[in-house]
Amino acid sequence: MLLKRFQLGLIHAAVAMTLVPINSTLNRVMIFDLEISKTLVSLLAVFPYLLSPIQVAIGSFSDRHPIFGYRRTPYILAGLILCVAGVMASPHIAFLIHENFGVGVLAGLLGFGAWGMGYNLSAVSYLSLASELSGEKGRGKTVATMFFMMILALIGTGIGLSRMVSTYTPETLIVAINFVAVLALILGLLGLIKLEPRAEAVAPPRAETYTVREMAGTVAANPVARVFFIYLLLLLAAILGQDILLEPFGAEAFGMSVEATSRIVSISGVFTLIAFLVAGGLEGRLPKRVIAQAGNLGALAGFVCIFISGILPSLALFYFGITLLGFGIGISTVANLSLMFDLTVPGKVGLYIGAWGFSNGLSRLTGLLLAGVVADAVTHGTGRALSGYLVVFGMEALMLLGAVLLLSRIDVSAFRLKAQEPSFVDKVAVAAES
Repeated sequence: MLLKRFQLGLIHAAVAMTLVPINSTLNRVMIFDLEISKTLVSLLAVFPYLLSPIQVAIGSFSDRHPIFGYRRTPYILAGLILCVAGVMASPHIAFLIHENFGVGVLAGLLGFGAWGMGYNLSAVSYLSLASELSGEKGRGKTVATMFFMMILALIGTGIGLSRMVSTYTPETLIVAINFVAVLALILGLLGLIKLEPRAEAVAPPRAETYTVREMAGTVAANPVARVFFIYLLLLLAAILGQDILLEPFGAEAFGMSVEATSRIVSISGVFTLIAFLVAGGLEGRLPKRVIAQAGNLGALAGFVCIFISGILPSLALFYFGITLLGFGIGISTVANLSLMFDLTVPGKVGLYIGAWGFSNGLSRLTGLLLAGVVADAVTHGTGRALSGYLVVFGMEALMLLGAVLLLSRIDVSAFRLKAQEPSFVDKVAVAAES
């Protein structure tokens, strides 16, 4: 199983690698060097999350329709190829938007849409395969291995891009992104070799299915679940919303080169990785809510430092803010994942995990769009691009502060007591039978 975990990690890392150029180096070039609207860039960046509802259909379809005897491998492969094709097309799309806006936007919808479709197609398939191959007892180790390898891949990709695009030119950008795309494809293919047994050897899992209305009704009926849903929305929208702005902010506020801004994802990733290890060591020794709160406060402090660094300006404080943000995100991620699994009840695990997943997707969509739109609106209103970035970072710090306050109201025992309480309909049915 060790080899299979490593292969699953390769696939997870490969898909994540295709995201780095789009959310870091290309992002900075589009916003700062090509002066493309932040709102448009954020709209293109949210494609994977707009398409995320198709994951349910893909998972269900692949359960029932194996291809050449395999339920997951063909879908992972198709998704990986779409991700690679989308990321290779992305720099050409950026240049086309700059030269011919209308045609470029149409090409962007196709190219970024291909990447988004590939991400969703591959992600639901390899996560399903990871669950099936690991079994209930081995899932924790598999997930830990996959995330550890993903962070290493993000760090390595960020460093590689910073070296390959030390000085920005269209040619160097295209070569660097193509190199990352081809490497991702090779790693993904290595991960797929003899990974999945033929479908006849594995019985298809029986998945719980719920409607969006059932999910919303169940969450709304539980006060703790309602608070946790909003908590995740605020927390993740703040943390993830900065993705599209951090690197162009570095260029705007401090005149950082493409090489320097491309290293930001690596610096943040190193401290996120360290935080994963620290959080793993603390689990079981401290309450999960205490660990999560420490991570949230660390990320909040990071945003405050980044905000102040732009006012002073201070490059040293900016780097310090990035390290705090990366470390806080790592601690918060591990603790909140554990808390998420605690906030379920037997018989409705799929429903609650689906609800928390829906909140995750909604927060990514909200955070990215809000960041782009607000930054553009403030820039146009003040005439200063730096003001747009600072307002967004300040807004995200306030959202994190709101999440910190909400976390104190989340009580797992109260959640389970309410979740296991019979509904009004159940009570009426029992009364009618007695």
